[in-house]
Amino acid sequence: MPNSAVGTSALRALSPAQATWRWRILIATYIGYGGFYLTRKTFTICKTSIAKGLGWQLGDTAHIWTAFLVAYMLGMFVNSYLGRQRGPRVLLLGGLALSIAFNVVFGFANSFPTFLVFMFFNGLVQACGWPGSVGAVSEWLRPAERGTVMGVWSTNYLFGNMLIKSLGGYLLGCYGWRWSFWGCTLVSFAAWWLLYFWQRNRPPDVGLEPIIDVQSTQTRAVKASQSDRVTFRQYTQLATNPIVLAMGASYFCIKFLRYALDSWLPAFLNIQGLNVAQASYYSQVFDFAGVGGVLLAGWALDRWFKGNWAAVGACMALGVIAGYAAVIKFGGSPIAVAFWFGLVGFMLYGPDTLLCGAASVQVAGEKNAVAVAGLVNGMGSIGSVVQEEVIGWLVRGNVHTGMRNTNWLALAMSVLMAGLLAAVAWRLHVIASRGRPAAAAN
Repeated sequence: MPNSAVGTSALRALSPAQATWRWRILIATYIGYGGFYLTRKTFTICKTSIAKGLGWQLGDTAHIWTAFLVAYMLGMFVNSYLGRQRGPRVLLLGGLALSIAFNVVFGFANSFPTFLVFMFFNGLVQACGWPGSVGAVSEWLRPAERGTVMGVWSTNYLFGNMLIKSLGGYLLGCYGWRWSFWGCTLVSFAAWWLLYFWQRNRPPDVGLEPIIDVQSTQTRAVKASQSDRVTFRQYTQLATNPIVLAMGASYFCIKFLRYALDSWLPAFLNIQGLNVAQASYYSQVFDFAGVGGVLLAGWALDRWFKGNWAAVGACMALGVIAGYAAVIKFGGSPIAVAFWFGLVGFMLYGPDTLLCGAASVQVAGEKNAVAVAGLVNGMGSIGSVVQEEVIGWLVRGNVHTGMRNTNWLALAMSVLMAGLLAAVAWRLHVIASRGRPAAAAN
């Protein structure tokens, strides 16, 4: 992907006020998205405890989480359009406030229908979080630094994952699943206030000059309107662009794999012999290792791959294949499983953050970042829905056989992911090659 405009915006230093506000934006959205995770993932670490306490089969919990994932998928498409129209701040504050309210309900819930209905509503508003966050930082980062800075910033959902598994796991082990919901919800309320005071959509919203030069939005792989508001037809044209669709297909594979581990790894480790608190703690190896992969991917995007995010993803996808092969071959104990899934996390989180982060800003411009992030995440979220029901079906009956078949399915999905990202990388290389002569002539 051409980066001909990167240099101009990288030369101009930020004013003290711009730098201060940018730090506020990055910190507030980082912690704020962690707050979204605190009101999203508590259910996944409490599955076995809730099922036991309320007399459900473990496989039945798949239906509740599927309700969330279906709503999350639908919400991504709706919120990507609303965010493009109303701005990221509305998504972040409104979505997190409603999710906090729903999680209070979960702490009191005693019935399957209550969980099912409110989990669906929670999924709709949780879909405000990621497109809102990407849109919130898009006009505060210059193209030359986007890969590196967003690589660090994109660890926000890893931070959220580790926070929910640590805090939620501690509360679960000491006080039970209801206090796991209530305690995590209280912390997320503090994150909401930080967003309220420190988040603004653009530098002009606080009386500052724009950080990004106009020239930096001229060369894009996806041609789309750069106006403040778009028509539904313009939004539809963006949604059906072949590159955006290819991004969504690649992200389908990534979210299938990541959500399978987010949703089922604590339960699988529990079944293999760890208690519920230990299972929650050990499952974090996947997330801790992912931090390194995210940082490497962002650095490599700026330094080695010249903006071709799909090439970075394709290379790391090969590592995902190796990780799942190792899980199948050498994962005979809970410790070994956690270790080899660390390799999967290191290699998987890099492509994950690039596709729904820097790439979403890069392909169609800063103003369209909230829309592209939502569209790609929405298409990818179909993978989240599919994995939950498929794995829930696989583990019914003989759970250990289901776990083994789940790993084989994930290996096949990682191969598909590698092929898709390689195809997109080649397409971006062709687009970049065509753009170089024109850029040189200018």
